[in-house]
Amino acid sequence: MGISIWQLLIILLIIVLLFGTKKLRSIGKDMGGAVKGFRDAMDDRDDKQEKTPQELEHSEASRVIEGEVTKEETTAAASKDKEKDQA
Repeated sequence: MGISIWQLLIILLIIVLLFGTKKLRSIGKDMGGAVKGFRDAMDDRDDKQEKTPQELEHSEASRVIEGEVTKEETTAAASKDKEKDQA
């Protein structure tokens, strides 16, 4: 009723003849990388869901964003604010 081992071997031989071993190897590598990336993303999602809202809030608050303000940026921002106030 099902597919026998000989039928599977013939199908595999036809696939190898059509695509070649190098192409099949690269397809397998790409598929493995995609599955690994998907699993890692799912694990990260599960880790975030397990945390309580306070833990998430604390982890978000502990991030530091570094930057530098120059005089040109502050004067440009101040002039835009003045234009908005006048309008």
